[in-house]
Amino acid sequence: MLAAGRSKRMGRAKQTLSIPGQGTLLGHAIEQARILSGRVSVVVGARYPMIRYRTPQTPSRWVYCSDWRQGMSASLAAGIRSLSPKARGVYVLVGDQPLLAEQGLLRLHRSVRQAPGQVWAADYGARVGVPAWIPRSLWPEVLRLQGDSGAGRVLNQARANRVDIAGVELDVDTPARWQQIKQMLAEQT
Repeated sequence: MLAAGRSKRMGRAKQTLSIPGQGTLLGHAIEQARILSGRVSVVVGARYPMIRYRTPQTPSRWVYCSDWRQGMSASLAAGIRSLSPKARGVYVLVGDQPLLAEQGLLRLHRSVRQAPGQVWAADYGARVGVPAWIPRSLWPEVLRLQGDSGAGRVLNQARANRVDIAGVELDVDTPARWQQIKQMLAEQT
């Protein structure tokens, strides 16, 4: 789970935004990640440790990315480097997609269980992105990323198998988007 950014466009720590009846945005994301794996690591950077102490849900591990200012590539690298040498791959999620459909995440999980050596990623239409499964064979390419490059480029170059996950297109980046998403979450309950 990537949650190390400073939320510049949001103007505050979006990880600690409150979802009525569900805790924080990051806590909700941790619960989403648990659909995929019982071991959830959260990569943090900006505003740490405040984010940790304002998130009631506890992941399996907090991973501090000291060079978080270098962008998403640094967060990905910190997360991958924190994994066991026995790990066959890694699920990558971001902490600001609260509308991800559980059925889509379960579809991703089933696909990975059937073919863990393959690359799996959420279908965004013209491209793929996170949530995604990145097998160990692709880690060297992910570790070569620089700046604010996420895994999307590597996933698309690898021609990841597409998985339909409703809700991927809406992430929390601005106060206006947060109000829109918060209303949609309220309508779901």
